[in-house]
Amino acid sequence: MRQAKPGVAGVGTACVAFVGNPNAGKTTLFNALTGLRAKTANFPGTTVERRQGRVMLGGRVVELLDLPGLYSLAAATPEEKLAKQSLLGEVPGQAKPGVVVLIVDSTNLERNLYLASQVLEMGLPTVVALNMWDLSQKRGLHIDTKKLGEELGCAVVPITARTGWGVEGLRRELELVIDGLSAPASSDAVSLPTAGGCSCSGCPFSARYEWAEGVGGRCTSGQVASGGSKTEKIDQFLTHPVIGVAAFLGVMFGVFAVIFWIAQYPMDWIDGLFTTAGVLVSRYVPEGDFQSLLVEGVIGGVGGMLVFLPQICILFFFLSLLEDTGYLARAAFVMDRLMRRVGLPGKAFVPLLSAHACAIPAIMAARVIEDRRDRLVTILVAPLMTCSARIPVYAMVTALLFWHEPMMGALLFTCAYSLGIAAALVMAFVFKRTILKGESRPLVLELPGYKIPSLRNAVITMFDRARIFVRKAGTVILVISIVLWALATYPKSDAPMEAVTISQQAEVLAAAGEIDAAVTLKAQADRITNRHALAHSFAGRLGRAIEPAIRPLGFDWQIGVGVVSSFAAREVIVSTLAVVYGVGADTAGGDPDTFRETLASAQRSDGTPVFTTATCVSLLVFYVLAMQCLPTQVVTRRETGGWKWPAFQWGYMTVLAYTGAFVAYQVTSALVG
Repeated sequence: MRQAKPGVAGVGTACVAFVGNPNAGKTTLFNALTGLRAKTANFPGTTVERRQGRVMLGGRVVELLDLPGLYSLAAATPEEKLAKQSLLGEVPGQAKPGVVVLIVDSTNLERNLYLASQVLEMGLPTVVALNMWDLSQKRGLHIDTKKLGEELGCAVVPITARTGWGVEGLRRELELVIDGLSAPASSDAVSLPTAGGCSCSGCPFSARYEWAEGVGGRCTSGQVASGGSKTEKIDQFLTHPVIGVAAFLGVMFGVFAVIFWIAQYPMDWIDGLFTTAGVLVSRYVPEGDFQSLLVEGVIGGVGGMLVFLPQICILFFFLSLLEDTGYLARAAFVMDRLMRRVGLPGKAFVPLLSAHACAIPAIMAARVIEDRRDRLVTILVAPLMTCSARIPVYAMVTALLFWHEPMMGALLFTCAYSLGIAAALVMAFVFKRTILKGESRPLVLELPGYKIPSLRNAVITMFDRARIFVRKAGTVILVISIVLWALATYPKSDAPMEAVTISQQAEVLAAAGEIDAAVTLKAQADRITNRHALAHSFAGRLGRAIEPAIRPLGFDWQIGVGVVSSFAAREVIVSTLAVVYGVGADTAGGDPDTFRETLASAQRSDGTPVFTTATCVSLLVFYVLAMQCLPTQVVTRRETGGWKWPAFQWGYMTVLAYTGAFVAYQVTSALVG
């Protein structure tokens, strides 16, 4: 096989493709060259991710393309197929790469050379980046880079991408190739196996492995030092069927404890920032619809989305560190046995566990799952895990049922969390045997060596994911938040006579100098007016329209308004119920006694209480199982490449929630009365 000379077809596009095995350090090298100048997007019409960035090489702007990590170009998976199409220039809207950077793990040279044989056969000018050079030296390995370059017919540059050692040398070599100033050491030096010339009964796989073993043997010498035995000793514990699972649970518990501990501060800052912004807008923008749009629609919608950003950033920071150390591969290995019983791979455990903080980063974290069906199932069931947004709803129901009974309240919370986990596992089992039928792909991975993680790479990954969330999710969420605001605001209705009378009394008291009493009456009048306005808005009318459908769940039209309004975010139902029952949205958070007493005393038109034990249990089950989270839907759309799966996700969870709430209400009514 002969490599094409630099400067011919493809080089004019100034596009350099990064190719390598998983865990070879491909993305770390890409980040070292591009930093925050890169962007992440999906291949057109797919959910397979690619990263692109621009750097200056040889006095020109060069596009760098980070292809998915893969072991082969056999096109057996979507990642392999798209990587091969990219190298051949068959991806619409993407130039054919003129140069390939082949990242090779120097501690596993022979294994990496299998992919190298396929890439070199394509004839593109190639530079081999021999990564993890420091680890290979510590392990007593000696690789003759000059001889390896002669064997492969291209430049070989030793680097340590994690620290940046050797990266400048790689840049210089790329500049020479791009400028067409270098040529292969020997065009006839490469003798790669092909299907037609295979000497092992027509098996190209065996031929490639034999070639890789031969090249590795001729270019490598030395004995592996104690690093390998140390890794094996550590793995005896971390991959143990019992100890390994316990260790993983301990690690993840620690990670999420730190996430909750750290994230609460920036989340409070963000919440305070948007609250302050709302106060300032209310102060300087005249009262009316425009002020309401800005404060409740724009600021409220954007703030409600960005408040989860710290959790997303911190989660992906830690996931990047765990992946860099090599531990995440061990975690997937030990959990695979348990997860496969419900049709999910071991790698689904981390996203599902992280969903207890927020489903949004969980769905984004599902990218670590290679198989598309397994990834889709994980995305579909992740929102069933109890996230932090459900906690205000649980707290409200607990207060109604078990006020001043902490043990019963704790038991109710435990049951709610357990129901979410059980529902997720059952639905995953159902999906893998119906719409996404098929056994989970067997977990085939090479456990990488333990390494010191790259803080720089973790920070870049964190900012990259944050940017994706804000850019892709924020715009859609803002639009729909404005729509929901409009539904709750229009059509306008005059203040009821009761509110007008109370306002007049407040004015009389204010004129008489009784300011405190006047303020109290004015607040009461505002609550009555807001309740009346919401009841006659499109959202209120929708609540009345769906009342016949939700009555079997024990819900009245006022709870229906809360259900409709909480499509944007689950926790919104608490403030909505405070408005529709005349408490006031602020009271729900500021005076829980008043809020609880008002809901507990609420009555239906026939005089019976609204929030009976059966209704409370039904409401709890509904919010355990219902979708009710617009930001999650937006992120699901991005991760699946369209609205088909988000629509299905919302539909099946709504049916599940309705059915569960119906059963809960009927059974509880029969038992309790």
